[in-house]
Amino acid sequence: MSYRVAVRALCEFTARRGDLDLRFTPSPSALEGINGHRRVASGRGPAYEAEVALEGHYQDLHVRGRADGFDAARQCLEEVKTHRGDLSRQPTNHRALHWAQARVYAWLLCQQRGLEQLTVALVYLDIDTQRQTRFEERLLAGELHAFFTAQCECFLGWARQQAAHLQVRQAALAALAFPPGRFRPGQRALAESVYKAMMTGRCLLAQAPTGIGKTLGAVFPALKAMAPPDNKAPLDKLLFLTAKTPGRALALHALGQVRAQAPSLRVLELIARDKACEYPGQACHGDSCPLAQGFYDRLPAARQAAADAAWLGQAALRQIARAHTLCPYYLAQEMARWADVIVADYNYWFDLGGWLFGLAQAQEWRTGVLVDEAHNLVERGRDMYSAELDQRCLAPLRQAPLPGLAAPLKRLGHQWNALNAAQAGPYQAGAEPPVAWLVALQRCVAAIGERLNEAPHSVTGPWLEFYFQALHCLRIAELFGAGHVFDSHLQGQGRQRYSRLCLRNLVPAAQLAPRMAAAHSAVLFSATLSPQRYFLDLLGMPANSAWLDVPSPFAAEQLDVRLAGHVSTRFRQRGGSLAALAQVLAEQYRARPGNYLAFFSSFDYLQQALAALAAQAPGIPVWAQARQMNEAEREAFVARFEEGGQGIGFAVLGGAFGEGIDLPGARLIGAFVATLGLAQLNPVNEQRRLRLQQLFAAGYDYAYLYPGLHKVVQAAGRVIRSEADRGVVVLIDDRFAEPRVQALLPRWWPAAQPCAVLPLALPGQTLPLLLPEH
Repeated sequence: MSYRVAVRALCEFTARRGDLDLRFTPSPSALEGINGHRRVASGRGPAYEAEVALEGHYQDLHVRGRADGFDAARQCLEEVKTHRGDLSRQPTNHRALHWAQARVYAWLLCQQRGLEQLTVALVYLDIDTQRQTRFEERLLAGELHAFFTAQCECFLGWARQQAAHLQVRQAALAALAFPPGRFRPGQRALAESVYKAMMTGRCLLAQAPTGIGKTLGAVFPALKAMAPPDNKAPLDKLLFLTAKTPGRALALHALGQVRAQAPSLRVLELIARDKACEYPGQACHGDSCPLAQGFYDRLPAARQAAADAAWLGQAALRQIARAHTLCPYYLAQEMARWADVIVADYNYWFDLGGWLFGLAQAQEWRTGVLVDEAHNLVERGRDMYSAELDQRCLAPLRQAPLPGLAAPLKRLGHQWNALNAAQAGPYQAGAEPPVAWLVALQRCVAAIGERLNEAPHSVTGPWLEFYFQALHCLRIAELFGAGHVFDSHLQGQGRQRYSRLCLRNLVPAAQLAPRMAAAHSAVLFSATLSPQRYFLDLLGMPANSAWLDVPSPFAAEQLDVRLAGHVSTRFRQRGGSLAALAQVLAEQYRARPGNYLAFFSSFDYLQQALAALAAQAPGIPVWAQARQMNEAEREAFVARFEEGGQGIGFAVLGGAFGEGIDLPGARLIGAFVATLGLAQLNPVNEQRRLRLQQLFAAGYDYAYLYPGLHKVVQAAGRVIRSEADRGVVVLIDDRFAEPRVQALLPRWWPAAQPCAVLPLALPGQTLPLLLPEH
């Protein structure tokens, strides 16, 4: 069985030695790298060929890739690398890897075109200065062939093992049966659509009710698509991307159900570096961290152990890393190359510096992408493609001056103060970031970059933090378009005035679209993907994307929907309605004791309601979500919902407990939703409304109504998780009676009935128009 490997993957396996070393200055972004390669190619002569496709064989190894450029006139193959910082500080193993790639490409080119010798060049482009540094060597075809053979020999044993693994994997997945034995109602329709999307290479938006088993209903068919009946062009990787930690846990649980039938399937969980780090505060290089010292020398044994283990959840991978004295975070990055299924956060694929996205592009993987709870991708996408700088960050820089940086820092401060002086009020928004300020910021970044070249250890603390923030700001400025707005928040008085400037993304479609297109198939699923147009407009889905709306398998008789229309949760009226709110919670609990979740729009409102209930009904057990809970605290909160238990858990709508947790049966018998989830009325959200109105003629709906009701439906969806469940949802606010609000609630819900405490509307009372929280 022939095994296919990209040149980059081959060389990364064979050419890396010694320490893990991240002291070289930050790598350019993927976009900067692409633009840099284009810039180099555009400066070459007419005989220059860019992106030269090459391939070759050694025994049963098939090696393929794309050389950056070939100058036919000079008979010179170029390997182009973009960088920041002084090349003299580049770790030796980085340069060795680059030479290895260049020489392998050179042999493949000699073989393809019958060349007897070739000039091989490494070209380094400094992104900040545009300066090119060139290293060349003239090699005979025989020398290049010998080098290629040595690399292949080093890799061949692993390649044969990988080929055997894939053969076993394909056989297991081809024979894979649905783990529960039968599909739940609605689950089969979801599974069939996911399978078709993966097989045909289309993207899919799938709305399916909470509680039908969406995760397994998406994972199972995607795994089947990895082993198509004709075994032609199977997927190389399956990525399961989540917005929150509970989503990762559900994905791993679903994949765990498959393990009995496919024990060799390699499943990897990726977590953030700060959560994986064994030595917080230590730098990632051999002189600082013992797990980085000799990393690549110990990696082969750890890689083999991880491959043999197959199941590489967070705990299992950490155990293997500890056994081999390696950093678990970077061992996980290595195993991402060899895993079949990767469970990770959205940012690994969709972020500007999305590491998995870049790796998939470099390795030319056919990737299937499953996006869990995809309604979250709108706001996460906005965050990924926004950047913010606070003027107060300049003060500690002035207090710790560095040689050569006083002048550019002063110019930046001058431009910033000029913006403040021209601003009429506390908030101002514009269609474009100010050019003079951006130029001053760019010059400041370039000066810090030069300082990093001259004395890298002198740039620390606030200077380094500012450098990273400013770099990100400049990268977002390059992407700035119709979906962005530049806004300024001005605070303080007189000489103490300062501003916070933001390049704010409002519509991430333009940035997310290339990530969607790069996947062989991307399936986005959630219980709240309506209206369809809203997500198509904001997420950059391809024009031929398919749409699925799975009917609910649940009956109206399973859910009692109550409406407490006499309580207003509007900001200005909350204080006066707290007693009535507490009465609603207490009366429902007394009528049917059990476990409930109560959702509120903010932590402040949550605490006010908690105090009101404690004063009115002190005997009811309560527990509450706190700000910035860690994973252990979140798990403890969920653990309070025991089978047959009693009490009310207070949580924030849209937070960790509003979606992604499963509390079936008597673990949860009801939910109170004391808010419409509408975003706060403030200048930023109003600017968003105005821009969305300009772009889509639906400003209020896109900025306020749809996102808010998505949170409500997600929260209420915690109650009914199976055909056997029975429960109640109490909607607390008169605005839930509005027709356009009711139109966005699940169709299978029964008509809301007024709570027994007070009538829906008092005599002579009229329901006010739907407005934001203020």
